Amino acid sequence: MSTAQATGRGGLRVPDTVRDRFSEIVSQLTAAGALIVVFIYLSFASPYFLSAGNLFNVGVQSSVIALVAVGETLVILTAGIDLSVGSVAALSGVLGVMAMSQGGLPVFVGVLVGVAVGAVAGLVNGLLVSRGQLAPFIATLGMFGVARGLAFIVSGAVAVYGAPDNFRLVGEGEIGPVPLPIIYLVIVAVLGHLVLTRTRLGRYSYAMGSNKDAARFSGIPVRLYQMYVYIICGALAGFGGMILSSRVHSGQPNSAIGLELDVIAAAVIGGASLFGGQGTVAGTLIGAFLIGLIRNGSVLLNITQYYQEVIIGVIIWLAVYWDQLRRRRLSAGAQTMRKEDKDADVETAGDNGGGTSGAGDTDHHAGAGLRDREVASGEDRAGAGADHPSRGRP
Repeated sequence: MSTAQATGRGGLRVPDTVRDRFSEIVSQLTAAGALIVVFIYLSFASPYFLSAGNLFNVGVQSSVIALVAVGETLVILTAGIDLSVGSVAALSGVLGVMAMSQGGLPVFVGVLVGVAVGAVAGLVNGLLVSRGQLAPFIATLGMFGVARGLAFIVSGAVAVYGAPDNFRLVGEGEIGPVPLPIIYLVIVAVLGHLVLTRTRLGRYSYAMGSNKDAARFSGIPVRLYQMYVYIICGALAGFGGMILSSRVHSGQPNSAIGLELDVIAAAVIGGASLFGGQGTVAGTLIGAFLIGLIRNGSVLLNITQYYQEVIIGVIIWLAVYWDQLRRRRLSAGAQTMRKEDKDADVETAGDNGGGTSGAGDTDHHAGAGLRDREVASGEDRAGAGADHPSRGRP
């Protein structure tokens, strides 16, 4: 329901949309609180954390995670998932650098080539999910292997060099004190927020994630919009791959390993539900910067990468468990309200039935009185005929 309603007991009901929104806000505030706690802890734990150079690195590293995670959030909203973003980023970086080094293309066109490679990979994922009716997990897991294998095949399993010198500016350039990757992220985040809140694609994504069959029956072209979200996710993965390649000034076929884990964790930590229909760009950004801080802090505190993976995995467990717990509570609340509705309807029907019965009794008594008056009137006329016999003669 879209407005508050009085229940059978006379209380006010909180609408489902309000409760869902409140749940999203709680998830985002929880993630934001965790981000603040980690930031404060690292500020005291490492003397290098608050240095300008380190904060610059945190911003750039988190930007790549967040940028790709915006596309992942779109996919997760539709109750899908894309496990191939890391491999697609590597393939896009390799082919984009090859287009510049071997094809002689300028930097801008080379970056577009990388983005286009990612979009094509996303299109394949979208076709497999929407037309091939494959589960998103299976479709994107296959692309995970295909894209990574192609990255090694086309590069000969070695790094690709020879990009123009100004290619470094894509990932390391600045406008004033602000790194370019941060600016890219701001633009993508604003566009992503507008897409989710102001466009048909955003509304349809939420609808498909909430109930795909209902969305289809309501006239939404589910297959078409499924392809759209996977294409967008792939294109952003391709752009992220070009940023990573720019920072090392080469196309590395083994780059972005584990990126899919980080972006999924960022979306889920930020409040996106793996069951679909719930998530925001703002929450995803919070989750991405939390992951970035954990990665950076682990390096500063000499925690090996293996422990980092364990930490990120545990965080995903906790985030998904919280999501399931939240959904169970919402479902239980909805069932309670439906039961109250049913009880209220029964009470109302009983009251209406009693009123109808009373009206029937009134009609019965009125009919009986009318018949009594008619009988009395007939007897009076018969008596009058007996007193005047002549009136009865022909």
